[in-house]
This record gives sequence, structure tokens and C-alpha cells, in this order.
Amino acid sequence: MERAKIIADPEFKIGEIDPRLFGSFIEHLGRAVYGGIYEPGHSTADEMGFRRDVIELVREMNVSLVRYPGGNFVSGYNWLDGVGPKDRRPKRLDLAWMTLEPNQIGPDEFCEWARRAGVEVNMAVNLGTKGIEEARNLVEYCNHPGGSFYSDMRIANGFVEPHRVKTWCLGNEMDGPWQMGHKTADEYGRLAVETSRLMKWVDPTIELVVCGSSNASMPTFGAWEATVLDYTYEQIDYLSLHQYYKKRNNDLETFLGQTIEMDAFIHSVISICDYVGAKKKLKRKMNLSFDEWNVWYQTETDEKIMKREPWQVGPPLFEAPYSHEDAVVVGLMLITLLRHADRIKIACMAQLINTIAPISTVAGGGAWRQTIFYPFMHAAAFGKGTVLDLQVKSPMYSNREFDAVPFLDAVAVQNEAGRELTIFAVNRNLTEPLPLEGDLRGIEGCRVLEHIVLESPDWNARNTLEQPNKVVPHQGGNASFENGALSAALPPLSWNVIRLVKA
Repeated sequence: MERAKIIADPEFKIGEIDPRLFGSFIEHLGRAVYGGIYEPGHSTADEMGFRRDVIELVREMNVSLVRYPGGNFVSGYNWLDGVGPKDRRPKRLDLAWMTLEPNQIGPDEFCEWARRAGVEVNMAVNLGTKGIEEARNLVEYCNHPGGSFYSDMRIANGFVEPHRVKTWCLGNEMDGPWQMGHKTADEYGRLAVETSRLMKWVDPTIELVVCGSSNASMPTFGAWEATVLDYTYEQIDYLSLHQYYKKRNNDLETFLGQTIEMDAFIHSVISICDYVGAKKKLKRKMNLSFDEWNVWYQTETDEKIMKREPWQVGPPLFEAPYSHEDAVVVGLMLITLLRHADRIKIACMAQLINTIAPISTVAGGGAWRQTIFYPFMHAAAFGKGTVLDLQVKSPMYSNREFDAVPFLDAVAVQNEAGRELTIFAVNRNLTEPLPLEGDLRGIEGCRVLEHIVLESPDWNARNTLEQPNKVVPHQGGNASFENGALSAALPPLSWNVIRLVKA
């Protein structure tokens, strides 16, 4: 096998990593909330009904921020339904997912859960069926100290201290015709800019995310971003991106190559942002929030529940288990996000518990880590500091979809405070180890602290409650470092974390 080579020099940097890059997402969808974070009567439940075993796993995963309450759900959500005495809260039909919403968890409870889980809240407002008034009132309810109608309502509901939510999403996927209150780019742009003005008048410290395209395949992609930014550029802080992948037609090579498209998607959005900024003669660069990303499989069971068995509370939607190969693709997506850390400041793996999630639970029973838990955990734990401009030379493969896919995808992160350099790397080769040589100039005096590997002889192996450790990382990698030269063999179809520390 031809060797892959990397060159890393601390003098050549891409950008600082914002901790919010390692965010996630909890929507009122499936069992993410009811049966996920919230299960009164469970043996681990605290006095508010939150599962402590789930909170422990969220902390272990190193999640920094969680987007809430949606997603498609938010476009039909009245936040006032979710505050106040629980026995007076209405049950509503959620048209996004054809379920019954009991409103036992709302903004107050979720902000309290976030405090207990050690994460920030990224709150979304409804710009589908609601608008400016509801959004500005929610900011007042969450963030104003007291003495006003909505802040005093929060205090009366038992939450004396403001929630201090910093990051806010202006709706969700408003370009999508599946969205309640779907809008054209002009309609949404006008609504978003006026909403953002009032929200920031209530609390000037907040940061706002405006909706980009739902994915790169949307027919309005590009034109949507340009139009919306034309209205909102001066007023908002981030533009959102969404992307999901899955394996189709049992074609693993194409599945592994799809992050090339993700990289191109990001480049395109950055170009549009810079075009609008240049047209407006503005020096400030627009940053990005990749606030939905993951591998996502939808099954016939999901379709049956929504269409033939609707109006359930917390039904098991989108709980297809993740395999080892899915974990490798998640690792590739994390590498892609890190490589754009100069512009991507927020990212949310969708979602966190049960639904399209790295953490799974059984009602009344245990919780376990899906395979995709591990690459995220590693990236969030060790992806701290500055992303270096890593040069990569790798042998390639091609197929019907892609002309040239490198077997090696990698990114390097320098943590000067911790005197560490971490390399995240994936070997896409399905059958052979990939020899890796690294020229780490300017990083002399280091030693390999550990070489973590996630690999499996069975690419379709999955973790379950009965076998929670079927696919787990090990520290048996063979990376070595001497005189500025790194050497390693990356196992077939593997996620690798090579950590070097100053001796």
C-alpha cells in the first residue's frame, strides 16, 4: 500500500476552535425528550424527572451546547404552552411528526436540564406559525432579570434567576415546503431581520443564527442564502447549514466519500457569505452554524408510526442503530467541520438521545453508547485549541460517484495551553492498513501519549443494551514519533486519534 503523508507546522494555522463546535440537538421528536432526557419514575430519575444515567453520558461525551426545541417541531410550537403549572399545560397535536405533545417539558425545564448536564442552550424561536412578538417575548422570559411582564412570569413559575440563553436560532429550515409556515427567501428574510432587531433590543448580548438552505440539494440553494443575507447580514451572527448522509445500495465506498460533498457545500456557503459581505462593503466575515448533521436512516417502521399510528406521546421514531461504518463516517464529518473552524463556530450533531442519536435508552431500563458516540467524544475532548493547516498527500480510489477519494482524511489540532498536538485521522481503505508518515516540523520534543483506534472486523457491528461494548475504541495503535517524524499504520476502515505531548 502506498504511504500517506502529512505535514503540520504550528506557524500555519486555520483558526481557533469554538467549543460550541461540539454541540448537539434535542427536539420534541420521538423519544428524545419523553423517555430520553425525561422519565419520571425511572430508577435514576432526579426530583425533576431527569434521567441521571443520561446526564452522565452527555457529560462523558463532552457536549458543549444543545439546540432546542427543534427542528421541524419549533415551526408549530407555542412556547407559552410549555411554562407554568404542569397540570394546566395543554396537550397539542404536533403536525411536524404526527405526535401528541403533552408539554411536560418546556423552556424552563430544558434550561434546568442543560445546567445539570453542563451544556449551553441554543434556543430556537418559531418563525413558521408565529413571529416577531412571540420571539421577543421568549427572550424577555428567558433572559431579563425581572420587573417586566414575562420575566416576572418566569420568576412566578419558580425560576428566579434568568436562563441567560446566548445563542438563538431564527426558525428552522424555512426554505423547506415540509415546514409549517414555509416561506420564500424574501418573506423569511424580511421576517428574520425584523425579529432579530427586536430580540437584540431586549437583550443586546445574544447571538443569532439565520436559516440557510435545508441541504445542498435544495433547488433554491445559493439564491436562498444570498437573498436572506441581503436582508439580515448586518443584524445576525451566523448562517446555518444542515446535512445528513446514509449508505445507499450497499455502496460503502460512496458513503465514505460523501464528506467530499460536505466540504464543497461549506466552501460554497462561505463564498456566498463573502460575496454578500463584499457587496455591502462590510469587513465583518459571516460565521457559520452547522446546526444539523449526522448519519440518518429512516425505516418503514418510522413511516408506519407517523402515518398509521399517529398522535402518540414519545413514540420510537428514527431509532435505527448505528454500525461501525456509520461511526467512521461521523468521524469524517467531524474532521470536515474542524477543517473549517475558522468559519464554523457552532455545530450540532442531530440528535442526542434515542432519535438519530449517539445515546440510546430503554424505558425503565438502561442506557448505552451507540458507535457514533466515540468519534464525537474524542473530538470534543481533544479538539481544543487551534486547527493547523495540515497538508495531506494520500493514495486515492475512484468509483461511479467520485473520481478521486483520498484513503486518508485528517486534521491536526494544537493545544498550546496543554502542550499537545492531536491528529484525527480516518483510513477509508476497506481491506488494508494505511502507512502514515508525518513531518511535524516545529513540534520537536514531543512524545506519543496515546494512539486511540476505533476499528471492527465486522463493519456492520452495532452496540446494543445486551452487548454495549461490541464496538469500542482501544489504545493499541502503533504511532511513534522521533526527531520530528511521525510514523503509524492506520487499520482498515478506522477512526484514529494520535495524541502527542511535550516531553
